[in-house]
Order: sequence, then structure tokens, then C-alpha cells
Amino acid sequence: MNEAITHVVLPGTYDPVTLGHLDVMRRALRLFPKVTIGVAASRSKRGVGTAFSLEERVRLIELSLAELGMEDVDVLPFEGLLVDFCHSIGAGGVVKGLRAMTDFEFELQQADLNAHLSPDIESVFVMASPSYGYVSSSIVRELASLGSPVAGLVPQCVETRLRELYRDR
Repeated sequence: MNEAITHVVLPGTYDPVTLGHLDVMRRALRLFPKVTIGVAASRSKRGVGTAFSLEERVRLIELSLAELGMEDVDVLPFEGLLVDFCHSIGAGGVVKGLRAMTDFEFELQQADLNAHLSPDIESVFVMASPSYGYVSSSIVRELASLGSPVAGLVPQCVETRLRELYRDR
């Protein structure tokens, strides 16, 4: 008989963390006793890198979780394979949020690859809440870069930091 999964990782670049990400995190906490947010280095994401450094993305997630009273979540940076990260921290599963069919196709491919690399790591998909199904980090960055307000899409600490980032450019 297989053991129950008691520790999962929610991996992502989180550039920046959105209220949609935080909703999936909150829901994962209802399903699993231990949740770790794995912040991927993604140094060459889409050939341009990330808007925020790895260290700042970790810090913004920690601040966001604290804003929402979800302080019982570990936030750790990682590089390399997700399955290796899961093994290194003793996680038996990966939780991913899905917004649309395009997310599903990409995430299914990743889950299949992870299952091939490490059959002991289970993949669990959580559907996005309808109120956040249209929110993505790239949309938030684009809106912020154009001077549009992003309140209601990101936590206050992220909104403030985005304003600073794009004001300084």
C-alpha cells in the first residue's frame, strides 16, 4: 500500500507572485499538512530572465504569505530538476494550478516528464478559482510596466514593489 502524501511542493517562477498563486497555495494547505513553495531560479526564462531576482521573489512570497496570514508555509529557492528538489526536502508530490487548456497541455507534459524521471513524485492539479483564472505574472508585469494599476491582482507588497521597479526604468 502506498503512503499518503504529507508534503508537497508548489513550484514556480513567481515573477511576481499573484493572488492567483496565493489562492492555489491556500487551497493546497487545505489538502496537505506540509506545503513548500519552490521558487525556481529560471535565470533564462524566455531568453530575457526574470524581472525580480531569485532572492527578491522569495522575499515577496514570504511577505505576501504573511499579509494573508499563511505563515506556516516554507519558501525555498531551487535550481535544477524539480524532482531532485522534491527529494532533497522530502516532498512526495507537486501541486500545480491550472487556469486554461493551454496550462493543462503544458503542465501535463511536465507531469509526465516528472513521472518518467521519478515515479515516486505524484502530480496534483488544482483548478484556478474563477476570480483569478485570467491572472498571470506576465500580464501583471505588462500592466505594471504600462503604468496600469495592479491592485486586486497581486498583494499590496508586490504592487508597491512593481511600482518602484517600473518607475525606476
